[in-house]
Amino acid sequence: MTRLHVHGGNGRLGRAIVLIAKASGAYEVSISGRKEDASEHEVAWDVAIDVSQPQGSLAIAARCAVDGVPLVIGTTGHSIDQLNKLHADAERIALLLTPNFSVGVNLLFWLTEKTSEILGPEYDAEIVEFHHRLKKDSPSGTAKRLGEIIAETRSLQFERAGRHGRKGLVGERTRNEIGVHAVRGGDIVGEHTVYFAGSGERIEFTHRASSRETFAKGALRAADWLLGKPAGWYEMGDVLGLR
Repeated sequence: MTRLHVHGGNGRLGRAIVLIAKASGAYEVSISGRKEDASEHEVAWDVAIDVSQPQGSLAIAARCAVDGVPLVIGTTGHSIDQLNKLHADAERIALLLTPNFSVGVNLLFWLTEKTSEILGPEYDAEIVEFHHRLKKDSPSGTAKRLGEIIAETRSLQFERAGRHGRKGLVGERTRNEIGVHAVRGGDIVGEHTVYFAGSGERIEFTHRASSRETFAKGALRAADWLLGKPAGWYEMGDVLGLR
């Protein structure tokens, strides 16, 4: 039986992961809260999943690095400095970071990359994301990753190319911008649409999540895959054979 620790096990996604893990009978589950310092917990884990908050990721990653525990991180909103620290921990343990555990969303990442490569900058790229009213960060980690993927295929930096909504007399759209628009309301689990708009035609890719169960299953799939892997930095594309 795999000894699984879920940091952020009292959050919405964390609770879903714990529920499915326990129901499967394949895991011995322990948890820590989103705002707890997981580094203070006694470690008897085979693998850990972090779905807490950016600072929480650093604490549990540091602890896992000391004890050689592979770590899956689904938390988003990390700063560049925080990501650099996580990369340093990945030199000691197998660490997988993803903005989204969904198999469908990771296929969307792949499709977006291939489509952007083929169409090129002649097709304007725009991203629209919907989430529940309680979501604190904007854009979502998934929307940001989609923007980064498009930017990479066009030799752009997303931090400069991203246009987060438009207001006022902003002038004509340039070829070197990627629009990102966030909608918040109700209990929407998550929806992302990528538009590639050219002259006379438009291509759209949409992923809609109707339950957090799909993310929880993806998180457990990632944790199982990471067991026994050598130290290094991994993504869901590795789990799904897309990289």
